[in-house]
Amino acid sequence: MDKTLFIHTDISQRRGFALMVTLSILSVVIALTVVLLGYFTQVQRQSHATTALIQANVYYADIIEQFSKFKNKKTLFDILYTTPLPLNSEDGRFSMTLICEPLSKGVNINWLASSKTLLKDEAEALFESLAMQYNLRDTGRLLELILEEIGKTDNSNDFEKRRLHKKEGIISFRQFEQVLSLYQFESDDDKVGEIPWDKYFSFSLTSQKIDAEYASAELIAYLFDLDIQSVKEWTNAIDKSSLAHFVTDNGGDFASKTKLIAGKKFLDESVCEVHYGSVGEQYSFRFEYIRGEAKHFEFYGKY
Repeated sequence: MDKTLFIHTDISQRRGFALMVTLSILSVVIALTVVLLGYFTQVQRQSHATTALIQANVYYADIIEQFSKFKNKKTLFDILYTTPLPLNSEDGRFSMTLICEPLSKGVNINWLASSKTLLKDEAEALFESLAMQYNLRDTGRLLELILEEIGKTDNSNDFEKRRLHKKEGIISFRQFEQVLSLYQFESDDDKVGEIPWDKYFSFSLTSQKIDAEYASAELIAYLFDLDIQSVKEWTNAIDKSSLAHFVTDNGGDFASKTKLIAGKKFLDESVCEVHYGSVGEQYSFRFEYIRGEAKHFEFYGKY
């Protein structure tokens, strides 16, 4: 009797142990399956991103090739500056939108760190005017962050960090927005997001002039101390006078800015952004087109 009870108890313990082992194995299998599925999804996403990047490079090369075929660049970009250019195939499998704007349409934000007094003074005056107008909480800290992003105040001893720093300067509004977001987080100042920075500033490593022909009404009104409504009416007019005549006729001092304003010659300095579809998603990239040469290609990924 005792022997039989012992055998029965031993068998029950073995079954219990076997069940625990089985459950443990199932748990491991389930966990591994979840990990593998997650990895597969990640690989799939990376594969889609890689495909989109390859497409971006193809489109980039094709666009540059088409640009090169136009002898009169001003005629081409006057159209592209006015309206986005959508391109679609009849079957709907291909879609792309090309958007371009003048690279020097505003005061270059990088002038804040310029060694040229004229450019630096102009950029600082505009920055301080906007900061005062919108009553920013910590103007000095925002300026520090901008200069750090431009790369002129980076005193880091990290050699690897400096080695990997590909370029100095703020080359896009998206890059500038990251600085604004950091400032807003640090200072809890929502007013920084109310300022229409892109109507006043441009973002380029090369721009040394303001292409006033394509400048915003807001910037023109600021530069020459004019009534904004009068400037908007002038910019929207079909048959309008030259900027110099308009400024003079409205009591502005055009001569005071002649060293900053580009002449009548087309600068041939543009920045373009492309939106396109790939693998059921929307992607974008940007590049600069300066005097027949493409520069600073940046793949933004999905948007």
